[in-house]
Amino acid sequence: MSNAIEIEAKALLDQEGYKKLRRIYQLYPSYCQTNYYIDTEDGLLRKEGFGLRIREKGGNYEMTLKAPLSQGFLEKNCTWDAGMFHDFEEGGPFPDGDIKRFLTMCDIPVDALRIRTSLRTTRVDIPYQGGKLSIDENHYSGIVDYEIELEYSNEKDAERLLHELLETTGVTYTPGTKTKVTRALNAYEASKK
Repeated sequence: MSNAIEIEAKALLDQEGYKKLRRIYQLYPSYCQTNYYIDTEDGLLRKEGFGLRIREKGGNYEMTLKAPLSQGFLEKNCTWDAGMFHDFEEGGPFPDGDIKRFLTMCDIPVDALRIRTSLRTTRVDIPYQGGKLSIDENHYSGIVDYEIELEYSNEKDAERLLHELLETTGVTYTPGTKTKVTRALNAYEASKK
């Protein structure tokens, strides 16, 4: 189990801006990952501002809980093996551990948590100005979108550096992007109506 504080700036990109940035950073390899988003049927985690996912990357599984802080998010991470993931995916119990204890302390009914939807990302990571820049192509519920994120030590500088990068490359900057979990769950719910 690990804990971290995630601070990042992000922006949605149009396809042209995405392709332009991919050309600029073409020397950096891409990789794929799939996020499986978890919530209750009535969206209790989202209502409380939490995000909960299992990320599969290269056959490895990691569960991450994001809880809001005044700046950024507290991240709690733990690794799962493929058996734990498939058991939970099939409706099995939520595994014991720090994330379960934390959610229980927050009065979240862990037995009601299920995988609601997934989002597959092709990502490129680039070291940038002492932080990490990620350029993503995301697929979920029949939707494709493009996003750029800059993880940095503080939110103000992350926003400034991301804005400067996009300005100097001529890519449109659209701040205030909803999180992947919000976009994926919104699209999933809209597809069920």
